[in-house]
Amino acid sequence: MADDVSSQLRPITVDEWPAFTQAMHSVFAEDPPADFADRPAPVAELDRSLALWEGDRVVATSGIYSRTLTVPGAVVPCAGITWVSVAPTHRRRGVLTGIMRRQLTELHEQQREPVAGLWAAEYPIYGRFGYAPATVEARFSGRTERLRLRPDVDLGTGRVEQATAEEYGAAAMAVHRAVHRFVPGNMARDDRWWNRQLRDDPSQRKGATARRYLLHREADGAVTGYAAYRVKDSWTDTGEPDGTLTVEEVRATSAPAYAALWQLLLSIDLMRTVKYPASSPDDPLRWLVTDGRALHSRPVDGLWVRLVDVDRALATRRYPTPIDLVLEVRDAFCPWNDGRWRLSGHPAGGYCGRTDRDPDIVLGIEELSAAYLGGFSLATLQAAGRVTEVSPGAVTLASAAFGWPVTPWCPDSF
Repeated sequence: MADDVSSQLRPITVDEWPAFTQAMHSVFAEDPPADFADRPAPVAELDRSLALWEGDRVVATSGIYSRTLTVPGAVVPCAGITWVSVAPTHRRRGVLTGIMRRQLTELHEQQREPVAGLWAAEYPIYGRFGYAPATVEARFSGRTERLRLRPDVDLGTGRVEQATAEEYGAAAMAVHRAVHRFVPGNMARDDRWWNRQLRDDPSQRKGATARRYLLHREADGAVTGYAAYRVKDSWTDTGEPDGTLTVEEVRATSAPAYAALWQLLLSIDLMRTVKYPASSPDDPLRWLVTDGRALHSRPVDGLWVRLVDVDRALATRRYPTPIDLVLEVRDAFCPWNDGRWRLSGHPAGGYCGRTDRDPDIVLGIEELSAAYLGGFSLATLQAAGRVTEVSPGAVTLASAAFGWPVTPWCPDSF
């Protein structure tokens, strides 16, 4: 059935967008955004969309964004899988399998992106197609009265100032370009993606204010950091302020600039709770405050990754310690990946190619994809019975080589 579905899928036209987006949003119990109910958003790539039609009705949707993903030591083209939905009337018919197979097969045959990524609405869905969580969102929160910066924190000589959306956009773009290439899981943002980032639909505010913006400037006027946030007022029964500050993003090119931005955020009047939903699990904030225990975390899976072509994906990233091992990869869904690969890598580059040598490690494509950005250890996956060590010590060696000093983190949902 899945192969039949794959052949019936086709890209949509601009005129077909209203039916497509209505079908997709209805599955997620949403209404399409008013501005884009009748016309695609600027980031949409209709030539990379797929729809399954039943008469004049769309019953399944999917799409791909052409993104660029930071991986350890490099950047790689990444297919951002999006818009995936199947109408309730067409579940359990192999429709989703057909969509996934069509996307991955075309990526491979056209030699496009060697890596794909997505955000999973539900955890159990995508593992059977070779995707695995590769980043984590920490979802920090805490009471502001307990979150004060240590007295020895260097705040530099710059200043933090409020900014309009226009002032913020141009300045934040430059800072983001300077920092995103060093964090695995980060994605590049061109003008279209920054415009989407700055979009502030009132229906999405959930009772909070419009987005507010901060810039950090050095004494010479150079912008070295930015922050975006919202506030929501609340009062206790006794008339005490009990507002919530929701931080959307904080980035900086220096430690003092980062600390100065947080000092201001944590001192905003009338706010008693701070939330940072998209935070990195390794965010420096925990080491800036006097009471690290007051910063609570509710970690959840973030970006899911799938290696489309094992050889191209593994040869692109860098390896902090030398590695020369044979990986036997099990990939029933994408048979072109199935088999033995010799991986040779070091801090300056890598090579991956077919081999008939005996394997040192046997693992599935899910496990390899989970470890790709350096956030999940192959040794941990071995302890869960999901990686088999053939050559003694191979998993320890591979775990060190696949690691990375910077924890992967993806603040770019799509």
